Amino acid sequence: QLGAFIKSDSAMLNPNVQFHVQPLSLDRFGQPLHPFPGLTVSVCNLKPTSRGRVAIASSDPHAPPIIDPNYLHTNDDKRVAAQSLRLARKFVMSSNAFKNLCPEQVAPEGISEQDDDACLARAAGDIGTSIYHPVGTCRMGMNSNEGVVDTRLRVFGVRNLRVADASIMPEITSGNTAAPCMAIGERVAHFILQDCNAS
Repeated sequence: QLGAFIKSDSAMLNPNVQFHVQPLSLDRFGQPLHPFPGLTVSVCNLKPTSRGRVAIASSDPHAPPIIDPNYLHTNDDKRVAAQSLRLARKFVMSSNAFKNLCPEQVAPEGISEQDDDACLARAAGDIGTSIYHPVGTCRMGMNSNEGVVDTRLRVFGVRNLRVADASIMPEITSGNTAAPCMAIGERVAHFILQDCNAS
């Protein structure tokens, strides 16, 4: 597997997309491999501006929540999606490394270099999936109107309950969330020890 952090647009100050290149070809992870040799290029927007929503569906604690990821809702996210598809095509279809292999694009179907941003964003939405790092479903805030937990990761309105994982992040980090989650865990352990020593 190959990974890279790059800018979808040269005007960006920092990399805003992460590429994953897998040495296999398939429609979606968890589905069978294609019966031909290939590779899969995935692109993750590191700074999405669209915001989803998780809500309680009923008073039944066993009822699943209502989850609306709201992907590609903002114009910024649509623009980054279109730029990312162009970059992925350029990486595979136009690079010297792949030229002798005569690559063919399997997905998304029916797009070309001439397509406008709206068409490419629709294509990205048709094949896009979530990836490993959803965050913010129990975001940290100064009060219960802003978030679910306070700055010491205590759940507002519930005694002796804290949340210490990626769900407390007010915004996603620009990369993998494992190291920030370890830091969150270490920090909440410090908070708990402080509270125990104070009582």
